[in-house]
Amino acid sequence: MEPPASPGIPMRSFSGSTYRFDPGALCLELLTTGGPGEFRRFEVLHAPDDLVAWAERSRLTPTPALRVAEAEVADARRLRDALFRVTTARALDEPAPSEDVAVLNEAAARPPLTPVIGPDGARGWAGTADGTRLLATVAHDAVELLTGPYAHRIRMCAADNCALLYVDTSRPGRRRWCSMEHCGNRHKVRTLRARRSAEG
Repeated sequence: MEPPASPGIPMRSFSGSTYRFDPGALCLELLTTGGPGEFRRFEVLHAPDDLVAWAERSRLTPTPALRVAEAEVADARRLRDALFRVTTARALDEPAPSEDVAVLNEAAARPPLTPVIGPDGARGWAGTADGTRLLATVAHDAVELLTGPYAHRIRMCAADNCALLYVDTSRPGRRRWCSMEHCGNRHKVRTLRARRSAEG
């Protein structure tokens, strides 16, 4: 199965327009499903099918045939909220809460999904693909990101009303927006309007 032509998670803005957000890491894609505190209102992980639907939108291709239990959905929300706080702390150059690091390490200690090469040469998955293995894969990805060469490149979108996190993999390290077609474009429009207003 070929990866999607346009990378990233499909998102919908407050105005109803759609755009794609590529955070640069599987673990950060999970953060688009909601979050702790004020971000609870964006929650989309309510049932097993919701976690399966997220996996199908993620960069985890081909999507394994997942069997997700109700308890694993609660585990997904717990991992996501801990990951949100840990990566936000890294983006702000602050210490991560130790209890959230413990949640991340607990998930990473479990066996992840195991990739295999199929008879046709395409990638597949070995063993049982359940919610716990899916979350372990996300946690492994988070550990790699947070301890790897791009740990210092975890950023939060510069827009005032956007808290999406991403890895800045641009060569100069100057990415400011979650998506140029969303927050970046809105900033350009506001800047242009302000300039025209000043000139007029």
